[in-house]
Amino acid sequence: MTTSAMHLLLLTDLVADLPVAVRLQRLVGSLRAHFGCEAVALLKLDGEHLRPVAMAGLASDALGRRFAVTDHPRLAAILQRRGVLCFHHDSALPDPYDGLIAERAGEPLPVHDCMGMALDLEGERWGVITLDALQVGAFDVRAQRELGELACAIEAAVRVTRLEAEIRGLRLSGGAMQANAQAPREEHDFVGQSGAITQLLHELQVVADSELPVLLLGETGVGKELCAHRLHRLSRRAGKPLIHVNCAALPESLAESELFGHVRGAFSGAVSDRPGRFEAAEGGTLFLDEVGELPLSIQAKLLRTLQNGEIQRLGADRPRRVNVRVIAATNRSLREHVRDGTFRADLYHRLSVYPVPIPPLRERGNDVLLLAGGFLELNRARLGLRSLRLSAAAEEALRHYRWPGNVRELEHVISRAALKAVIRGADRKDIVTLETDMLDLDALEAPAGALTPAPAACATAAAPLLSMHQIVEASQRQAIRQALALHQDNWAAAARQLGLDASNLHKLARRVGLKA
Repeated sequence: MTTSAMHLLLLTDLVADLPVAVRLQRLVGSLRAHFGCEAVALLKLDGEHLRPVAMAGLASDALGRRFAVTDHPRLAAILQRRGVLCFHHDSALPDPYDGLIAERAGEPLPVHDCMGMALDLEGERWGVITLDALQVGAFDVRAQRELGELACAIEAAVRVTRLEAEIRGLRLSGGAMQANAQAPREEHDFVGQSGAITQLLHELQVVADSELPVLLLGETGVGKELCAHRLHRLSRRAGKPLIHVNCAALPESLAESELFGHVRGAFSGAVSDRPGRFEAAEGGTLFLDEVGELPLSIQAKLLRTLQNGEIQRLGADRPRRVNVRVIAATNRSLREHVRDGTFRADLYHRLSVYPVPIPPLRERGNDVLLLAGGFLELNRARLGLRSLRLSAAAEEALRHYRWPGNVRELEHVISRAALKAVIRGADRKDIVTLETDMLDLDALEAPAGALTPAPAACATAAAPLLSMHQIVEASQRQAIRQALALHQDNWAAAARQLGLDASNLHKLARRVGLKA
């Protein structure tokens, strides 16, 4: 294909009505076919990192990685200059995609050619485009000239996608841009391309502009805090504070003072007036994490604030007006707590004006590999490794595991496996591949509530029959052990996951023989 034909193809895609991800993927795919190379990547500059937004010919987890510019001299060199920069086969600079080329996954890259070019938008450095070819001499003077001639078309494709994102944001917010932002931020806090995450991000975009309370629902480790931050950043209150309160960590005796403040002399030790978290969030957002842990006495005061926009400091005679949006989050079923009387029904209805369920990792398909890619790159940098990747079998194991601890558990699994590889003697100068046995997924028990597989018929005949009471106790022991293992023996966190008070969990553990 000639350069003119390539220009025409890119321009045709510019005027076509395509989703952003599809447009950019077609861009890198077309460049790969035109130059006949093994890999093309389009990376956006986010602070000190380059974040892939589209790529062709690289391993499946590469799209979820974040490449620190200081760790990758080739990418840093491309960013620092305008025009095409070529690294020939004898370049001594390490390649950021070592071990990640799909055709040679897990193998050191042989001598090859690499070229790249910085991209600018509105006079600012936006990111880079990189191309890798395993054939020595593939990127000759002519190829470099052609890439330079295509720079305007590539930057135009990026500009169109940004304009489309801005227009979409304006439509969702009723035509009013946020006063504190010149343009909406493009990056997603959530790494993923699954339908579940796409729907979640759309829902957050729509509800962010309202002043309604939002209740974030989801299992532990799914990213409720990320959702809260995203809602605040996209709202009209983005220029004001976002105050995070972990309700599970508030002692009942101090909860009222922490949330609503106190006056001097309100209690022993109150030597001066002190504003609470609501006043600290004035004009902005208050994020009540683990809201189901609030004592009933505090729930009544919180309800009054949501209804009247007023708080009363502990020991004060008069209420104060506050202008705060409340976002709450829980991994419990508040409906069940309403039924058993541990959560006020009227507060539940106030908080859940707009409930947002956050999908667990097991419902996000291949997103697990994108997330794993980010954690792999993070641990590669931490441990000073040349390259860190997953074997094909390890990727399959990650896809099929149930992830009771969700993204937080995935992060711990990757970090532990990377450390284990180094302890086993992996050479930091080699490409380190994590195998299935390093992930320890088989050692983790099934998620709480899951049934243990039935024993084989011959074993059943030989084993004594258990009473219903013994079966229930065995299931409870399994659930407690799994929760404790997931949370590194933190009983309070395990109790929250199991939907129990910590004191009740200790009692249950003693009853089933797990504690003396």
